[in-house]
Amino acid sequence: MKQPNRIKVAMRAGRKAYGYNLSFPSPWVIDIMGRLDFDYVFIDGEHGPFGLDQLEDLCRSAERYNLTTIARVPDIGSSTILRYLDRGIMGILGPHIATEADARQLIRACYFGPEGERSFGANRGTDYNAAIPDKAAYYRDANEQMLVCALLEDVAVLNNLDAILSVPGIDLYSIGPNDFAQSLGYPGQPDHPEVAKAMHDITRRIHAAGRTMQADVMRGAWISDMLLDAGQRILRP
Repeated sequence: MKQPNRIKVAMRAGRKAYGYNLSFPSPWVIDIMGRLDFDYVFIDGEHGPFGLDQLEDLCRSAERYNLTTIARVPDIGSSTILRYLDRGIMGILGPHIATEADARQLIRACYFGPEGERSFGANRGTDYNAAIPDKAAYYRDANEQMLVCALLEDVAVLNNLDAILSVPGIDLYSIGPNDFAQSLGYPGQPDHPEVAKAMHDITRRIHAAGRTMQADVMRGAWISDMLLDAGQRILRP
């Protein structure tokens, strides 16, 4: 069976999960940061240069330190998400969830049946189909450990949010401020008052529906920012 998803463990315990974000493939970063007790590592597969073999190496390194791996995927196509799950990724952040149909597609791709339609293959993400005495129980456990997050970053969300929230199986919601600002007509202005107002309204509606924002339960920082911050401390006179 899968190792526990530490983000979901933290959520059940009523505490925040702590992690760091990678925009480039480096198992060495995970080895170094493994000396600290982080809960997760976030992999930006939408914007970062991650190949499938590199994803497997990152998952192997993370599992050594009991880190949960989650990833933003390039798109929500079933075949795209399956390639990430088959490497060992335990959480998916689906980009551009703008309609109920998008949300339902995200669920179909992330979960085995009956919740979804994830395909089963003999690879490391499914323990190479080795020593699985009860496959139905294995499917249920994999679904239980899966974390599904919806990234809202399109102006259509304002009209479609209630329909998106009606779809069961999404654990967390997040807003992509840069793409959302651009979709709203303010490219490069994520701090514009109109953008801030719209994002606040979306967050309010999500909370009013009894749902959870990613920021409510997860706290992380980009490794690139950490490196720049460390370098600046050295350069300061």
